[in-house]
Amino acid sequence: MAKTSSGSGDNKELSDFLRSRRARVAPEQAGVTPGASRRVPGLRREEVALLAGLSADYYIRLERGRAANASEEVLEAVARALRLDDVERAHLFNLARPQSVARASKPAVPRRVRPGAYALLEALRDTPAMILDGRMDVLALNRMARAIYVDFEIMPVRERNMARFIFLDPAARELFIDWDMAARMVVTGLHLYAGRHPNDPRLTELLDQLSAVDEDFHRWWAAHDVEEFAHGTRHYRHPLLGEVTLNYESLIFPGDPDQWLFVSTAEPGSPSSTALRTLAGRIGALDTSVHAGSASSPERLSDRQPQVQPEKG
Repeated sequence: MAKTSSGSGDNKELSDFLRSRRARVAPEQAGVTPGASRRVPGLRREEVALLAGLSADYYIRLERGRAANASEEVLEAVARALRLDDVERAHLFNLARPQSVARASKPAVPRRVRPGAYALLEALRDTPAMILDGRMDVLALNRMARAIYVDFEIMPVRERNMARFIFLDPAARELFIDWDMAARMVVTGLHLYAGRHPNDPRLTELLDQLSAVDEDFHRWWAAHDVEEFAHGTRHYRHPLLGEVTLNYESLIFPGDPDQWLFVSTAEPGSPSSTALRTLAGRIGALDTSVHAGSASSPERLSDRQPQVQPEKG
């Protein structure tokens, strides 16, 4: 599913993305008179071509994924006509030049977490924090993240993935009060990664699995929405803490745009802040080491229960 080209050489991902963006733009937004016989949502192909200063024939070939080597000027014009934001524009450029992206991207090999990044997780021991890659593989996490989410480190390596947890584990739908928002955030992030790494076989395997078993994922992936969630708020219903609200920051590591730190904090003085301090105190006597997602552990899947026991009354 992540591959950009079909066997005929057509760029299907580019085609689907352009169709989805065209359908989103109302004629009135683009200064186009709708007319009475419009049968499609959004703009017609010919209208996009006119707005972009292109021939209708060329834009139709581009949207069908059959116009190789589109120039920067052409892509910029199409981005303006479709009213793309900065993230969508960058995604368009990646999809339109899959060969260049594939050559520039690093091979899909197991990623290593730098020792300094492990030290950072250790310093954040009382704050839920984890390191993920663009495929949503959990590479490392600290004790608080294991207690808030799930103990990824005891899972088989290939299953240590936030997308798999959110879509395939029923406990995730109980944990995230705003599950729809959290899940759609994952889908948009995977789309961005697919644009940068069009030939990643492990991504293709992940997407095929999620599409086959989860209708929500299948529908949202087909929408081709892309968005960067650098910061925001998530609401949880934790089995030990009750309802908590945490703010998150996603920080990209210098030198590796596909590896980032996901940190969750609570508003100072809030009930959620008190809950995090309580949780940190309960697990303080347990193992405080940081576990790497790249370790080869053959153990069975966790039963998803936090490795923390409630205080006795």
